[in-house]
Amino acid sequence: MKKSWLVIVMCAFVLPAAAQGPSEAAPASASVAEKGKMLMAANGARLGAVYRVGPDGGAQIIIDGKMVNVPANTLTVANGKLTTSLTKSEVLALH
Repeated sequence: MKKSWLVIVMCAFVLPAAAQGPSEAAPASASVAEKGKMLMAANGARLGAVYRVGPDGGAQIIIDGKMVNVPANTLTVANGKLTTSLTKSEVLALH
């Protein structure tokens, strides 16, 4: 009888953890930005090297003497180049 209670107690802890699945335990998305990598605008213009990657995966760059945070949801890697969907003027407006 003691063994059956032990099994019930173990199942009470194991089953909720297994029900979460791997998708809930993994981070939502991996950052594509890397420190030092050149950030390109949507039209192919060079914006600047990534100074720092923010905790949300956004890229911080220094452009025209200003520190600008480019949101992670605008960043992609296309043809091996870190690219934002924003134009240079849109990036400057983020400051």
